[in-house]
Amino acid sequence: MKRYHCAVELAVDVIGGKWKPVILAHLKEGVHRYGELRRRMPDVSEKMLIQHLRELEADGLVLRESREGRVPHVEYRLTEDGDRLRPALEALYDWGTRRAAERGITFEPLPIH
Repeated sequence: MKRYHCAVELAVDVIGGKWKPVILAHLKEGVHRYGELRRRMPDVSEKMLIQHLRELEADGLVLRESREGRVPHVEYRLTEDGDRLRPALEALYDWGTRRAAERGITFEPLPIH
């Protein structure tokens, strides 16, 4: 088992990186299909998104569900453990929003499909 010297070190090991917090932030808003996540994150490669979704699933933060129907699809949602990150994700969102406003940073609108 890996050893940690600080709780933040553990947290960053599990949810750190450029894309994992973004994936979790989108899933905190509700269930998303894979294609929806791809559209919301146009700069992430398909390989990277799949890899991070699998890692988050393996770490017990994301649940992947296959849905059968006329058009089979896969949905992703936060697990109970993943949902416990909601306050931290909201704090990051609020901090980023304030920083953007203070520095005149604008966000590009997502393409509508």
